[in-house]
Amino acid sequence: MTVRNFLNLYTEDPFIKLFAEPFKHRPAEPFRLQIKGLAGSADAMLAAAIYRQVGGTHLFVLTDRDEASYFFNDLQNILEEEVLLFPMSYKKPYQYEEVENANVLMRAEVLNRISSAPQQSTLIVTYPEALSEKVINKKSLRANTLAVRLGDKIDSSFVSELLQNYEFEKTDFVYEAGQFSIRGGIIDVFSFASEFPVRIELFGDEVDSLRLFNPETQLSTDAVEQINIIPNVQTKLIQETREPFLEFLPNHACVWYKDMEFTLELIEKCFEKAEHSLAEILGNKNGIQVVDNPEDLFETRRAFLNQAKTLPSVEFGRKFYFKTDQKQTYTVKAQPSFNKDFKRVADTLNEQQSKGFTNLLVAESFKQLERLKAIFEEIDPFLTFQTLQLGLREGFIDETLKIAVFTDHQIFDRYFKYRVRDKFSKSKALTLRELKTLQPGDYVTHIDHGIGRFAGMEKVDVGGNEQEAIRLIYRDNDMLLVSIHS
Repeated sequence: MTVRNFLNLYTEDPFIKLFAEPFKHRPAEPFRLQIKGLAGSADAMLAAAIYRQVGGTHLFVLTDRDEASYFFNDLQNILEEEVLLFPMSYKKPYQYEEVENANVLMRAEVLNRISSAPQQSTLIVTYPEALSEKVINKKSLRANTLAVRLGDKIDSSFVSELLQNYEFEKTDFVYEAGQFSIRGGIIDVFSFASEFPVRIELFGDEVDSLRLFNPETQLSTDAVEQINIIPNVQTKLIQETREPFLEFLPNHACVWYKDMEFTLELIEKCFEKAEHSLAEILGNKNGIQVVDNPEDLFETRRAFLNQAKTLPSVEFGRKFYFKTDQKQTYTVKAQPSFNKDFKRVADTLNEQQSKGFTNLLVAESFKQLERLKAIFEEIDPFLTFQTLQLGLREGFIDETLKIAVFTDHQIFDRYFKYRVRDKFSKSKALTLRELKTLQPGDYVTHIDHGIGRFAGMEKVDVGGNEQEAIRLIYRDNDMLLVSIHS
């Protein structure tokens, strides 16, 4: 079975089609849907099937970062398309002294997507601590966004001055968000609204080419027609008025809550912690301009709830907050715990099959699926099941569709780690940073040529293109030039 076929089973399910009706025919007042009985990754399957039918912008509010990341992982694997994660800005919850740059970039990417394409279908996954922080308002974001399109006429000096006003750092080569470089008619910029930096190639003063490039290899990847260059919205928040993230969403957006009451409690807790932390930060601000009213920075419980009431919602956990008559029950059981007892797994599969269930074994790795086939063929050659290469956090038994989904990591009793896109090439960035701190005469080791002395940087011609190279001096003053891309 393929992932697409698996998803189609749900998009064609009459129950899910009925559940999707309010999304298609939006009533005058925001609708309130509640669904109970979900278990394992069935919630992600339901959400993906609804999204496939109705499109639009959907925000999923899970209870914490880990649960959000697992749900994010499921959605992205099931839909086989981009899902956005909206994290909190800070490295640790309730500690507002130090931001996490990768998180700031992901938040900016979400804001850019909503602001630049409000009608585009978008899936966003988040958690209460992230929603407790207010965001830059739409007007300010647009005012601080430089849109560059193919065919535009731009002046590299103007771009350089503007980026420096945006507090971008001018470097020889770009490897992390907030940097830019200019080499003749080539401008490299790492915007806070993109996973990868962009290379702008000019023909005279006209934008001739826009390409994303890999910061590790510095080599171009995908061509694009437009790029939005956005500064660090976290520092921009110092000067700008903020608004709640729910207010930033388009009017047609639907918000899914795993536990609304818990979300409100955490937002209230975040605000109380922020009040105390902000008082400490203000005491040590050293002349830095900061907003000193916690309500300008963070959401209160009451304000969040009032905003939430203006948007359609789906509650899909075990507890419900809003009052509504639109309640549905979906009968799903969690995958049993087998404790690596493969004979017991085989017996369960046979029992499920006798009840008319389709047994589906899922794993991220094709080799793991082949291993499972070999194990059960040895235990019971007559056992029948289907396999699916798909990473899911938890299996489930869907009694409505008669499908039993068992994950390999639960069968083997192994820990399953979610995968979230890494916004920075950490290892390469470290190497480049170290390179910038080297002084002539410092000893370095080349993997092929051994120990030599660093003798600075110089520009060399490679196939008609000018590139930066590292100059290394060896015994008897032998010189080696190494491209920074190596």
